[in-house]
Amino acid sequence: MLAPSDFSPSLGQAVRDAARQAGAIALPFYRSGTKTAARLWYKEHSSPVTEADIAVDTFLKNHLAGLLPEAAWLSEETADNPTRLDKRLVWIVDPIDGTRAFSTGHPDWSVSIALVEDGRPVLGVIYAPIHDHLYEARIGSGAWRNGERLQLSGAVPKDPRVAGPKPLVDRFARHIGPIQHLPKVPSLALRLARVAEGSIDVGLVSSNAHDWDIAAADLILHEAGALLTDFAGTAPAYNKPQPRHGEMVAVASRLHPRAIGAMRT
Repeated sequence: MLAPSDFSPSLGQAVRDAARQAGAIALPFYRSGTKTAARLWYKEHSSPVTEADIAVDTFLKNHLAGLLPEAAWLSEETADNPTRLDKRLVWIVDPIDGTRAFSTGHPDWSVSIALVEDGRPVLGVIYAPIHDHLYEARIGSGAWRNGERLQLSGAVPKDPRVAGPKPLVDRFARHIGPIQHLPKVPSLALRLARVAEGSIDVGLVSSNAHDWDIAAADLILHEAGALLTDFAGTAPAYNKPQPRHGEMVAVASRLHPRAIGAMRT
């Protein structure tokens, strides 16, 4: 795996700038509290996609390829090319994570960009344009939000703040005891980033999350002192033939054994 010094600060800056530019491309289509101005249609499994998703995807594919031509590409809005499996480096991107939220005027959507090497993220950026929150991490160099270091404390919350699908939250509460059940954040990348910043203590993830939903957040969590694993405690691997994952939990390292214990019982 590459050392932190192998990715220059200029690459991190360029990806940060790309995420902000991507947000600027999407913003003209966003309408707070109401239906998007963008054309909208549905893919398989009734998953929405808008012309904003496609515009952002096209921009990022072209721009990131120019930054690191040797890296392959995996995105929610691009037909998968299996040649990526032969590459050590791959960009994994969700141009608009939370398209349903974006298309209905909910503020919690984001742009998610990860650079993965040999199956694990080494660079991650998540940008939430409506909140103007930019989360980023580079392997071994810490996690940041808008230039401020994210570092989870050693304190154990009495009534943990939990966000995620209701059936998983209910299961967690049955075995943990009193919790604060927070509203589900529709952008999974943003939900996990909020665990890294400490505004959510436990982020729960239903099955069928994809690489592009979680790869950038995974590194940000790790660098902030948290873990993203399945309920057996195994970290996800990326750039596999099938980029889907099972149920997961994101939680500060100190709470991880207790959290996965609760979800396994």
